Amino acid sequence: MPIDYLQKILTARVYDVAIESPLEPAPTLSERLGNRVLLKREDQQPVFSFKLRGAYNKMVNLSAAQRAKGVIAASAGNHAQGVALAAERLACKATIVMPVTTPQIKVAAVAARGADVVLHGDSYSDAYAHARALQQASGATFVHPYDDPDVIAGQGTIGMEILRQWQGPLDAIFVAIGGGGLISGIASYVKRVRPEVRIIGVQPEDSDAMARSLAAGRRVKLPHVGLFADGVAVKQVGERTFRIVRDLVDDIVLVDTDAICAALKDVFEDTRSVLEPAGALSVAGAKAWAERHRVRDRTWVAIACGANMNFDRLRFVAERAEVGERREAILAVTIPERPGSFREFIGLVGHRSVTEFNYRYADPRTAHIFVGLEVAGRHETAALLAELARRRIEAIDLTDNEMAKLHVRHLVGGHAPTAEHEIVYRFEFPERPGALMKFLDSMSAGWNISLFHYRNHGADYGRVLVGMQVPPSDKAEFRRFLARLGYDYVDETANPAYRMFLGL
Repeated sequence: MPIDYLQKILTARVYDVAIESPLEPAPTLSERLGNRVLLKREDQQPVFSFKLRGAYNKMVNLSAAQRAKGVIAASAGNHAQGVALAAERLACKATIVMPVTTPQIKVAAVAARGADVVLHGDSYSDAYAHARALQQASGATFVHPYDDPDVIAGQGTIGMEILRQWQGPLDAIFVAIGGGGLISGIASYVKRVRPEVRIIGVQPEDSDAMARSLAAGRRVKLPHVGLFADGVAVKQVGERTFRIVRDLVDDIVLVDTDAICAALKDVFEDTRSVLEPAGALSVAGAKAWAERHRVRDRTWVAIACGANMNFDRLRFVAERAEVGERREAILAVTIPERPGSFREFIGLVGHRSVTEFNYRYADPRTAHIFVGLEVAGRHETAALLAELARRRIEAIDLTDNEMAKLHVRHLVGGHAPTAEHEIVYRFEFPERPGALMKFLDSMSAGWNISLFHYRNHGADYGRVLVGMQVPPSDKAEFRRFLARLGYDYVDETANPAYRMFLGL
């Protein structure tokens, strides 16, 4: 028998623990987009995210006998806190399995509510598998983060609140998608009550399991996911949520890391609140939708779904927000190595503010400059590149070059002519105490390391750029080494940023 989600949402018990979060205008963002943007402030919930709604609705509907056996969940953050709060309110034992990579602030927040925290594995998948094993052994109830009817119904109360709080014209609701529980609940309510309202999902480009699943017509499992927006870093969406999204969601927008950082800044400027990356996804999606469709005078709601942000991640966000807003261009410029050439180049830059300027002498004939400039948008970057080309000054736009933004801008130091047979790879490894040393130990495979750059970005995964001297005769062994290493990697040897600033 099909589940009547409208009835389940109308009867969901969430307000023992949740507030009816405010629906607030974002005036600065609205003026810039030419559309009215309203923020549904789920970041103001007691655990700073919407997750307590679904977790509590699931647990309050358990029988007394089920609650007596306790509950178990796997989570790296927001769902864990929702389950812990619900268990605390219901006097129910809760065990939460969290990856070893989980920041201590999140572990402490869960433990402070009385839940037993078990640290296991480097990823959510590892924690999930361990939680399932513990659940089978103990007989406790597993509280799924998204693929459960009661969890979906609990999240759906957000849609009910939106339509009650805003009864005027409403064109679209933008919702972040991880496993799909939040958008499934909202769509299940809104499409029954006001079917003309578009429901638009938003995913990071590197965590787009739902978008790929819809395109394939079946659930797709991603080999790996990006972890900047860790709240939606899901390799495979739920069975129930996939069916609901396939039937009820109108479109999905994909955005990159820079766009998410820009959206975090947009929300801060309007509210003075700092969302987590997943919490700002909906805003990034609304901005991308406005640019793609060139629409004006529409009314949109964006779900600000979480604010459990690591403080040390703010440095990375600040660095990337201007690029995401297309207000900074990053260029690699080649000029003659002669007196006065710097001054001539800066003269061409004109009124634009220089945000970054990196240079080191490397060649008696030409100089390579890594430069950041304030611009009004990509049209201004294109105009500047055209002007430089007209003056016969070679320039490469690195604004979308991930290696340049993560590593090269901090590493411009000249070429290494003696680093024969150098190849360059970018790696990601789980960020935890001792992780860098473990990574270095794993790299000691007999090839000389000729370049190394690591910078802690306050994320769950560390990012390293490594140059190694690998003779052509060792290439087959090197490929076997990469397979044994087991870390995600990108071959950057042909990257123009490496070639210009660091390579031979």
